[in-house]
Amino acid sequence: MTAAGQRRTAARRTAGGENGTLGRGEGATGVLADSGSLCHHLAMETSTWPQLTVDSWTATRDTLHMWLQIVGKIQLESTPLINHWWNVTFEVSARGLRTRTMWQGDAAFDAEFDFVNHELVFRTVRGDSRSIALEPRTVADFYSATFGALQSLGIHVDISATPNEVAPAIAFAEDTTHHHYDPVAVHAFWRQLVASAQVFQEWRAGFAGKNSPVALFWGSLDLSSVRFSGRGAPPYTGTPPPACGPQVMAEAESRENAAAGFWAGGSDEGSFYAYAYPSPDGYSAGKLSAGHFDETLGEFILPYAQVRQSSDPRSMVLTFLDETYALAADLGKWDRSLLDIDPDRLADARQRR
Repeated sequence: MTAAGQRRTAARRTAGGENGTLGRGEGATGVLADSGSLCHHLAMETSTWPQLTVDSWTATRDTLHMWLQIVGKIQLESTPLINHWWNVTFEVSARGLRTRTMWQGDAAFDAEFDFVNHELVFRTVRGDSRSIALEPRTVADFYSATFGALQSLGIHVDISATPNEVAPAIAFAEDTTHHHYDPVAVHAFWRQLVASAQVFQEWRAGFAGKNSPVALFWGSLDLSSVRFSGRGAPPYTGTPPPACGPQVMAEAESRENAAAGFWAGGSDEGSFYAYAYPSPDGYSAGKLSAGHFDETLGEFILPYAQVRQSSDPRSMVLTFLDETYALAADLGKWDRSLLDIDPDRLADARQRR
């Protein structure tokens, strides 16, 4: 969770997420009327940059957010702390979102939200697995099923069983408020993440310094990629996100960085964002080829719809990432001669192999 991410969390709540009103296109139970049409839609989804309006799946998103937090907290308790909470994030996979390898004692296991078959799958190194259906169900029911599956695999994990970065923070075992699941919307969101992650990975390859994995943070529900200057940052003194201790922000923003990402907010179809911490003088006044600085969020925003409708979405996002990074690095006096690198520097050598 980042300083700007905290503001995005607040913006999401204001816009109707996190216990907000039911989004358009979702029925009272979150089930689409025509299951045949649903299967056809999922089978035929081929758009690299699918369209998904933010307020069309609010209730589903809030439910999925809580489910991801449950599994994210299992990962938190089953991996050693890696700087900036990188150990607790989800990786975008060819099926959905997956954890890293986790351990409880000598028992190694992982978990993956499969948004093709719509199930959560736990797997162990012994070769056994358990699956939990992703379907309209309460968070309380999902929480019970998740820990029942782990227990049947002989894995015992204790977590802090209330969510973070939301208000009110309803205990998972008591949450019957969130119970919607629209598989079409979740599938489209995952495809948005897949497209975004590919560009972020390409951007990451152009930096030789410390940079984060491309990963989804389950607190603020955003896909993130961060470059670091190699210097420390002033201690974070702002108000922590809801239901979070001060250690969350202190760890997240402990080093000077230029961050970027994607989240379902900021504009009708979600937004790419970028910010610098600490923000150097003149950063917010910077001019971009595409995108703008949002004074409320305190970061640059590039609407997803603008990317989706462009003739070259990849290039538009890469330009946004490069230009916002250049603002942060140049104004912050980063040593770019040491940090910037050509991702194609070995292309000729690779072709000769």
